[in-house]
Amino acid sequence: MEKGEHPLQNEDTAFPMLTKAQRRKSWLQFGALCMAIYVAGWNDGTTGPLIPRLQEVYRVSYAVVSLIFIANSIGFISGASVYMYLTDRFGFGMMMFVASLIVAVGNALQASGAPFPAFVIGFLFAGFGGAFLDAGSNGYLASLSEDTSTKMGIMHAVYGVGAMCAPLVSTQFASLPRWHLVYLIHIGLVVTNGIVQAFTFKFKSTDECLKEVGQQPHEKTEDSLQGVSKYKQVFRLRAVHLMAFFLLTYVGVEVTIGGWIVTFVINERHGGHSSGYISSGFWGGLTIGRLALLPLNKKLGEWRVIFLYVLLSLGLELIVWLVPSLVGDAVAISFVGFFLGPIFPIVMNHAGSVLPPELISGSIGWMASFGSAGAAVFPFVTGAIASGTSINSLQPLLIAMMGLLLVIWAFVPRHRIKSTWDHSV
Repeated sequence: MEKGEHPLQNEDTAFPMLTKAQRRKSWLQFGALCMAIYVAGWNDGTTGPLIPRLQEVYRVSYAVVSLIFIANSIGFISGASVYMYLTDRFGFGMMMFVASLIVAVGNALQASGAPFPAFVIGFLFAGFGGAFLDAGSNGYLASLSEDTSTKMGIMHAVYGVGAMCAPLVSTQFASLPRWHLVYLIHIGLVVTNGIVQAFTFKFKSTDECLKEVGQQPHEKTEDSLQGVSKYKQVFRLRAVHLMAFFLLTYVGVEVTIGGWIVTFVINERHGGHSSGYISSGFWGGLTIGRLALLPLNKKLGEWRVIFLYVLLSLGLELIVWLVPSLVGDAVAISFVGFFLGPIFPIVMNHAGSVLPPELISGSIGWMASFGSAGAAVFPFVTGAIASGTSINSLQPLLIAMMGLLLVIWAFVPRHRIKSTWDHSV
């Protein structure tokens, strides 16, 4: 198998068998998945520039304001826990639509300017719905029988575009009296997303949606034929747990930087209100990296290249910690985003190459949702530590988390697992 090639089928052999209508439907589905991921990126990118304003308006400490991350985490983990069951029970298309409405409910609470407890509950709803949008998009794309590495990179670059654009908007709203109205934009985006999902997937199951693009359902595993549930098969795979914890840490690094770097720059580097744009620089670097580094990913091999990207990011984070320069730190943070950017889509694509085909969608759904909980856990830990020390503790924490990434990835398998008993926990 060539480096970066999808194990199920390569693009040259997959697409000639598709009719014109199936090709068009395939691109419509990809566009809908990108829309869902864009909304997820917008939600993740909004929070960072708003944290100083939240502390001012609600008069809360670092630790208390970090409860928004905990609520988001509980929502994500809850969504991850029921993702496989609900999508199998009601259909992939239906849950992508319903998830959009659930996120809209959370955004409505946030947009209302409600007291802090209600504002936090809004993140609970947003996290639950966001888990389905994130897991559904990644799982569906990875289950396709074509080389998905390029599409995965493009889709996650779209996530980066959403996360990059959001701080530009929230930075402007942060200085306004009715700052909370920024979430009206979220409601507009997520309702539009719900309409797009309904129009594209028409409330159908995963297998029905795949059939529309000329792909037959994956062959069942021996365990499935013997009546073993997908839950049991997925959760006894050691590779799934390793990649899930890797993503938990990776997403924690990504969102901790995006969420706290503005506060760090304002307090430790004496940046002004325009410091919110540094967050956009980070997300912008992440977006560009996911596209620009695609050729290098394929040349070096996706498993090996992750070590290179993590080491480069770790070195740049050391510069941010040890060099007290506002401009230098801003540039370094943008390059941290550039090298961190490709990692998430690489892991999604790698999962599709090592896991049993029938279990790819459910496994990636769990991995993406569980991993996304890192967007809440680690930013909360950062806030709690900063309350007892200072926000300068952000950098050593990030460096430690990047070191953990290297350790976990070293144990992730490189080749296809033939059955759920292989590499079981």
